Amino acid sequence: MKHVRHFAPSLFLNLVHVCLAQANYAPYFFDNGASSTNGNMALLSLSEDTPVGTHVYTLNGTDPEGDPVTYGMTYETGSRSYFAIDANFGNVTLIEELDREKEDEIEVIVSISDGLSTVAEKVRILVTDANDESPEFINTPYIVQVPENTPSGSSIFKIEAVDKDTGSGGSITYFLQNIRTNKFTIDRHSGVLRIKTGITLDYEKSRTHFVTVVAKDGGGKLRGDNKVFSATTTVTINVEDVQDTPPMFIGTPYYGYVYEDTLADSEVLTVVALDGDRGKPNNIHYCLVNGSEGSFEINNTTGAISVIKNPSRLKKEVYELKIQASEISLDGDVTAYAFATVTIRVVDLNNHPPTFYGENGPQNRFELTMYEHPPEGEILRGLKITVNDSDQGANAKFNLRLVGPGGIFRVVPQTVLNEAQVTIIVENSAAIDYEKFQLLTFKLLAIEVNTPEKFSSTADIVIRLLDTNDNVPKFSSDYYIARIPENSPGGSNVVAVTATDPDSGLWGEVKYSIYGTGADLFLIHPSTGIIYTQPWATLDAEVTAKYNFYVKAEDTDGKYSLAEVFITVLDVNDHSPEFNENIQEKTMIIGSPVKIEAIDQDAEEPNNIVDYSIMQADPANVFDIDQSTGEIKLKSYIRSLDIIHNITKNKDCIWSVVVQAKDRGSPSFSTTAVLKIDITEETLHKGPMAAFLMQTKDNPMKALGVLAGVMGVMVVITIMISTAMFWRNKRSNKIMPVRRIIKKRQIHQPRTVRMEWLKFKWSSNPAEKFAIEDDTQSLQNENSNNNVQVPTLPPTAPALPPPPVLVPKINTTEWRVTTVSGSLSPKFINKPGKKKGPSSTHHALVSELKQKFEKRNITSNNPHI
Repeated sequence: MKHVRHFAPSLFLNLVHVCLAQANYAPYFFDNGASSTNGNMALLSLSEDTPVGTHVYTLNGTDPEGDPVTYGMTYETGSRSYFAIDANFGNVTLIEELDREKEDEIEVIVSISDGLSTVAEKVRILVTDANDESPEFINTPYIVQVPENTPSGSSIFKIEAVDKDTGSGGSITYFLQNIRTNKFTIDRHSGVLRIKTGITLDYEKSRTHFVTVVAKDGGGKLRGDNKVFSATTTVTINVEDVQDTPPMFIGTPYYGYVYEDTLADSEVLTVVALDGDRGKPNNIHYCLVNGSEGSFEINNTTGAISVIKNPSRLKKEVYELKIQASEISLDGDVTAYAFATVTIRVVDLNNHPPTFYGENGPQNRFELTMYEHPPEGEILRGLKITVNDSDQGANAKFNLRLVGPGGIFRVVPQTVLNEAQVTIIVENSAAIDYEKFQLLTFKLLAIEVNTPEKFSSTADIVIRLLDTNDNVPKFSSDYYIARIPENSPGGSNVVAVTATDPDSGLWGEVKYSIYGTGADLFLIHPSTGIIYTQPWATLDAEVTAKYNFYVKAEDTDGKYSLAEVFITVLDVNDHSPEFNENIQEKTMIIGSPVKIEAIDQDAEEPNNIVDYSIMQADPANVFDIDQSTGEIKLKSYIRSLDIIHNITKNKDCIWSVVVQAKDRGSPSFSTTAVLKIDITEETLHKGPMAAFLMQTKDNPMKALGVLAGVMGVMVVITIMISTAMFWRNKRSNKIMPVRRIIKKRQIHQPRTVRMEWLKFKWSSNPAEKFAIEDDTQSLQNENSNNNVQVPTLPPTAPALPPPPVLVPKINTTEWRVTTVSGSLSPKFINKPGKKKGPSSTHHALVSELKQKFEKRNITSNNPHI
């Protein structure tokens, strides 16, 4: 029992295994038909243009027991492997390019396996066509022989092309390129080549024709696009000659010459004729038809014409020979012929070329020396040239011309018969320029005109030019611009000008000079053209910053040209700022600034820009100054004199401030000045006078000037009125009653003065216009009749305006403005040329005029009768 139990499990397993093996079924493919993309690949069709790497199919099958299956693919021995397969999923991929024209079917063994059983099937895959082939011509090259007399419309050749594609891609049509200019046509379907209707071939015109034939397929799909392919080939058509053209003479017209020294039986010329059918030419036979008059003969085979008489026996100068050329067939028959005319002229022998002669015989070189730029049309009389040809008639006719630089000279005459004197005339004077050419060389050529030999001779013409002063010195520029610092010492170089004169010798030497209003400070070297300053010259940009003048370049003959020179004097910081004259004392009203001003005489910025600063103030920290304008004002916290009294113990409120004016030049210059500032509060006085006094407090000269002007006007008016009345009374013969004058005008009490007459005199001094004299005799004749010597009384003098208040002398009286702390004493500066006020002489003149009129009024108590 134990043994049975021991083997019973093993026996059971074996029985189960046998049962299972008997129940295992083989896997199989699905057959989904030809149009399906999965199954067993039966009847699968692939286009030959399918790209490599494309997934083309999926093998699909199953196992009855549901076990997983794998797929495989094999090929027969020697076959190419076109596909690759994924064993697990059955995906088939194209790995080789398909070509239907090489292999239109592919046999593949596909298999499916469940691991125990494998099922294999052989399938055929059809490769379908794509239009991937071009037509190909067969039996090329195409060379066709066609007789030239082939009728038009005849078929001469058949062209054949094949296309390996199927369907429309394999169908071929034919056509010709350049159909309009072509003499041939082709049947588009059969490829038969024909001569166009109405067209004939001609061997003599064109022996070969080249025709380009195009074969085009019907088109088809290729990788999704519709493609049409074509091919071309060339058909060479050789035209065969046929005897249908008469002979032709070559080299017509024919001319021959018999010269005086030609011997009898000498050959004159040869005519040549060819068979018009050059493919198969016949022999040519020559003969003289007429015109020889027994003087000429022709070789029947070669066509050579000979003179059979001595030229001296020839009766005519010109012979017209008619020649016949005939074609002789192989049978000896004349098949065609043609005629030509030969003209033979009997002429004298041309054995003398033209020859040039000088004064001493034949000469081939002529020389002349002349000045440049002769007048146009002038004859070169220094050249004595004669030309001669000893032949006669046409042989002695020749042309003359100059060979060399064109357009300069011309030769006269241009055509000569036998002999002539040669004249050379100037045609272009400007081109005869010594500066361009010192030597002109020409060839004088004489060449025969109407002779076959064209004999010629040459002579050298050598012309040596002499220079003249025909050029003006020319500057390298029309103007020169220079700059020089103002601190440059005298004799400093400014600029160099350059002028050139291409003339030779002394005429080419240039001398420089300068002139103009701006040239006083400058000199120029006459040879080098260097412009420099005068040794004593001092440049000052503040006085004159720019100079311009002219520079002259002149040759020895006085020919010259001008250029303009512009010189800019560059400013140098050479001036210090200077304060104006009323800077020493200033009065400052609290709340209003005072202004200082310094002027820098430099010409340009930044040398003349002044910056202001306070260097020192005692006490300090009271004032601020505007750096640019020079305005000085109190600190913002100072609003009253009380604050100032708290700052300093100096009760007069006068500050001494050291101010500095500094320019911005390099190096910089500065000036300092001590400014006394008297601080005061705003005055309570009102009115124009108070306002004027306050405005002129810091400038007392302004007030004095205004007062002096008023006084001067008053004095002038008084003098004019008094003078007018004096002359009226002196010239009048009738004096108005005193009583009437007294009623109208009030008599003022005159001042005590000396009673003297005034005498007017011309003088440069206004005070000297009036001269005082005590001559009482002159008084007797004033305003009186000459017949009666009775003293008369002048009318009462008109009232004069009160004498003006005299302004105190400036040098003895000070003008003061009352302030809280003291007074400001301005410094007056006497300036020449300015009036300080009315002269005291004017007041004396007014007083003397008044005294005169009063004296005349007293002495003339009785009216004048």
